[in-house]
This record gives sequence, structure tokens and C-alpha cells, in this order.
Amino acid sequence: MRLVRTDIRPTVPCKPRDPGWTYTCCLMKTLAATQETAVKRIVAELKHRPGPLLEILHAIQDTLGCVPEAVVAPVAEGLNLSRAEVHGVITFYHHFRRAPAGAHTVSLCQAEACRSMGAVALAEHARRRLGVDFHQTTPDGRFTLEPIYCLGNCACSPAAMIDGRLHGRLTPERFDEIIAAQAKSS
Repeated sequence: MRLVRTDIRPTVPCKPRDPGWTYTCCLMKTLAATQETAVKRIVAELKHRPGPLLEILHAIQDTLGCVPEAVVAPVAEGLNLSRAEVHGVITFYHHFRRAPAGAHTVSLCQAEACRSMGAVALAEHARRRLGVDFHQTTPDGRFTLEPIYCLGNCACSPAAMIDGRLHGRLTPERFDEIIAAQAKSS
């Protein structure tokens, strides 16, 4: 933490007589006005539900395409939680993205049944084919590769979910066909 001059509203004034100076993390990000409005609306709508944090974070990701670092403060404030608690939940669950996903999301099952049927080799092939690792998006923004831990399609291992559609008994060749079809559709 360091003392910096900001043009945003003060959060923790250093000196009562100079409210323009605040303690803030040099990495603190801000949301666009429309995003901030959406986050505040989501928090207001869901904060009265039991254990609302996960539901709120899912709704934010559905709305914004990700859960950016800048939502931590308004969510924490709206739920009367510490920023550390909110940040901890976001970073604990791999499902929450901190940057928008590509046009197509490729989720490869990494659970035991799929691994025993070739998911490790399929994941290596997918990494080479797309040129990215898990939790990354291709440079052209078309595909995001994600691990997922059980799609409930164990009898048809290895499995993947591509843009919400389940695919079973995947081989590298079938994977390439599906990816080529998805690339043509976008």
C-alpha cells in the first residue's frame, strides 16, 4: 500500500483535512459506469438470499463475462464483508474468470474417469491445437481453454463441454473437427 493522489471518491482519508488523499492499492481497478450499475443492481437484488456471495458472483460473471478485480469493493460493501473474503472466494473457485473468455469456451474434463480414458492426452492435444494452456484465451480471442472436474458423462469418457454442449468419447481427431466447426461459426 502506498499513498497516492486519486480522482476517485476517497475510501480511507489519510488526513481529515485533505480528503483527496487516500490509501489505495496501486493495482486497484475501476469499473465502467454501466458495469458498476449492473454490479450494484445484482448485489441489491440478491443480497437478501441465504449465502448470496456465490450466486452474486455467478450473476456478475453471466452479465459482465467475467468477475473483474474491480467488483471486489462494491460486492464487499453491499454484503458487509471484507474485501479479503470476497477476493478469497473469487480466487478459490476456478470457475470465476478475471478476464473475459473467448468467443468459444472449451472445457475439458479432468476427473478420474476421463483421465483413465485418455483425457490427459486429449488435453495435451487441445493445448497444442489451440496454442494455449488451461485458463488462457487464444490471441485472436476465439477460444478459451478451461479444465472442468466431472461433467457427469463418465460412461462416455473423455468428455468436454464446448459452448455449453456436451461431447463424449472425444479423440484428438473429433476434437479438431468440433473446433474447426466452431471456428467457422464465429
